[in-house]
Amino acid sequence: MPETPRLSRLSDLADSTLCPLLVIKVGSALLVDGQGARRQWLTELVAEIAAAKQRGQKVIVVSSGAIALGARRLGLDKGGRGSLADAQAAAAVGQIALSGLWAELLAAHGLSAAQLLLTLEDLEDRRRYLNVTATLTRLLDAGAVPVINENDSVATQEIRFGDNDRLAARVAQAARADAVLLLSDVDGLYDRHPSEPGATLLPVVTGVTDDIRAMASPVSGSGMGSGGMISKLQAAEIAELAGIALAIGNGTKDQPIARVVEQGIATLFLPRASRASAAARKAWLGGRLRLKGTLIVDAGAARALREGASLLAAGLSGVDGQFSRGDAVAIKGPEGAVIAHGLCEYDASECAALKGQKSAQHAAILGYAPRPAIVHRDQMVMV
Repeated sequence: MPETPRLSRLSDLADSTLCPLLVIKVGSALLVDGQGARRQWLTELVAEIAAAKQRGQKVIVVSSGAIALGARRLGLDKGGRGSLADAQAAAAVGQIALSGLWAELLAAHGLSAAQLLLTLEDLEDRRRYLNVTATLTRLLDAGAVPVINENDSVATQEIRFGDNDRLAARVAQAARADAVLLLSDVDGLYDRHPSEPGATLLPVVTGVTDDIRAMASPVSGSGMGSGGMISKLQAAEIAELAGIALAIGNGTKDQPIARVVEQGIATLFLPRASRASAAARKAWLGGRLRLKGTLIVDAGAARALREGASLLAAGLSGVDGQFSRGDAVAIKGPEGAVIAHGLCEYDASECAALKGQKSAQHAAILGYAPRPAIVHRDQMVMV
């Protein structure tokens, strides 16, 4: 059966056949300035979203700006990011204003806005992740435009995304979107810092490699948001695992979507795997940001995993962290790089007892009939 055509150019982001569902992430610096919400700019962006709906596309918005907007209303220093308590308070105030603004402007085009506030655990826990998928599917089928933000009023440093770039990619996975457009304050990914002489914008990137990561800067250009280019590349990697394309474009310009789609000024990240080959469970697992522990494997096991094998105890050389059976863990090769994520069949103490041991010895060590693998290949994804 031939593979369904997928988008390969920035112009395809406006094609309802190649891109039936588009996730658009809007950064804080675009929505809020020193005077408050940038209402006129947002009005024009909403008109572009309405045009996408008119041509048959479904749209999800991931909107930053609650903390920045709330901090201004409360008079908090450092844009509301001076402390966790300030950020939570600013988010609680700003989210009301932000969601009201989106609802008002979308309603002017006859569109219904739906607000979802998500935490990291909503997308890291498999059952809650599926609940998010079901809600988004129903809202989109009903013609609504979901407007999503991290629930910063209750999130803490330990249980938060930290930036809406990665949130947008995880939402795209959950919604089974075709593409993500990250609107920020940069044109896209340059081969070096954009301020350096001779810096060149990369129009298309196929797969995020170490060379591509080396081009990224961790700094948010405006200082208002929480993510720089590194977070955007992490988002591209998350999207890639689900066979989803991701584009980075400059939202500071007028009609930013048209600028990306019609003028081609952006960077488009194309996944190396097709959506058909990216199983939903493995895409969820590969995109997880919070892992409970680490399994370290030897060179032979690392090679076997890359060839599609399960992780056996004989190839396990180290165990780090406290985790239980069924928890998500990172799998590292002998050089220390993460090569896979997986759901472990044993708890941490059992893994430590079994490491390096042949299968015939497992029953005597554990006192019960062992499972066939430490991490089965069906519960693992290479990263």
